[in-house]
Amino acid sequence: MPRTYGISRLIMLLALGVWTSVPLFVLVLQSFARPWFFPDLLPNELTFAAWSGVVSGELRNAFVRSLGIAIAVGVIAAPVAATVGRAISRLRGRPLHIATALAFLPVAAPPIALATGLQLFMLRAGLGGNVIGVLLSHLVPAAGYLTLYFLGVFRVYDDRVEETAQTLGASRLQNILRVRLPLLRRPLAEAAVLGFLVSWSQYALTLVLGGGAVLTLPLLVQALVRSGQDQEAAVGALVLIVPPTLAIAALGLAARRTTVVAA
Repeated sequence: MPRTYGISRLIMLLALGVWTSVPLFVLVLQSFARPWFFPDLLPNELTFAAWSGVVSGELRNAFVRSLGIAIAVGVIAAPVAATVGRAISRLRGRPLHIATALAFLPVAAPPIALATGLQLFMLRAGLGGNVIGVLLSHLVPAAGYLTLYFLGVFRVYDDRVEETAQTLGASRLQNILRVRLPLLRRPLAEAAVLGFLVSWSQYALTLVLGGGAVLTLPLLVQALVRSGQDQEAAVGALVLIVPPTLAIAALGLAARRTTVVAA
């Protein structure tokens, strides 16, 4: 029985690996294929032509624009959410439940519904159809995610450390700079990466708030797919995967180093 269970688990893991890796393998082939039509199992000819868009043209511009927006969202949302999360964590009873539900609302709301409401506000503020409006719209779900994250962080945060520093003569500013920030350095870094990931994958918010004038990488990939430019779309999709993969790998490496140092 244990041996049968082990074989079944191995088969399931292999099936999962194939299921997740085949689409990526097809993307890689498609990014080099010229042409590749049904019923050919493999492309007849390979070329690097589509990859030239990574260093020039619309693909590069969309990548840089998406990267800039996502980094800004992560950097801004992390300290804002940390402040809000700390305030919510100090509540008790019904106010705590209400505040948590409000933080969860932009996370749970359908992106298109959130985008529609934000568009009405941004248009009145004169921020529709530009990068600032898109960035601010990305901050809404990012701040929601990160507030919930920091709510968990501050549930186990020991306020007595700051209270001790204060009794020893530390000012409020010194307490923040020399006590709180060093203790929250890793959570803030992780939150910034999470905010980056939330922004990087946004489609509906960018489409509605950008009004077609702000072309980010997800929008460009979708446009390439719809226009039948399969090779360029495959390149864009692969480029779309790279920053999140690197960000998650960096977090994992940082976590392992922290564990080694602590040990």
